[in-house]
Amino acid sequence: MAGFRGAQGNLRLENVTKEFTDFLAVDDLSLEVPRGSFFALLGPSGCGKTTTLRMVAGLEQPTTGRVFIGDTDLTGSRPYERPVNTVFQSYALFPHLTIRENVAFGPKRRKQKDALKLADEALELVQMTQFAGRKPAQLSGGQQQRVACARALVNHPEVLLLDEPLGALDLKLRREMQVELKRI
Repeated sequence: MAGFRGAQGNLRLENVTKEFTDFLAVDDLSLEVPRGSFFALLGPSGCGKTTTLRMVAGLEQPTTGRVFIGDTDLTGSRPYERPVNTVFQSYALFPHLTIRENVAFGPKRRKQKDALKLADEALELVQMTQFAGRKPAQLSGGQQQRVACARALVNHPEVLLLDEPLGALDLKLRREMQVELKRI
């Protein structure tokens, strides 16, 4: 099933519904996001935004409906089989690893020989190379957010999901990171 990692094209959700035992989280959602675009799901708390992202990432399975990238149906595939990476609000950095090791984690898991070189390139992309030897606790919130983005980008995903990664930042830093993400 590793072939899913090569899926390319628009992200498409067709009639996606997600029901929990006593709650309808997403109701018959269909949408298409063109490849290369920056797209936002907006709505009040509890309306299904995170659940939708989790279904795209493969962390939740839709009750009904399908998830595609291009012509590839990813609905039943596992998260690690999808060409999708997620940056969560908490950033989920490993506290015991250096910044460089955090970013190299994905490529190392996939047994890529040049994992550290790829990590260095991703850190350069988010302008964090000078902090490569530090631990996450030694960075500001905005710097940790950049590292989390680098860790997702190093895998060259077809789809990069951002689940409120800017929510914990102050307004000035949030605006700076929005500009940075658009640049990347």
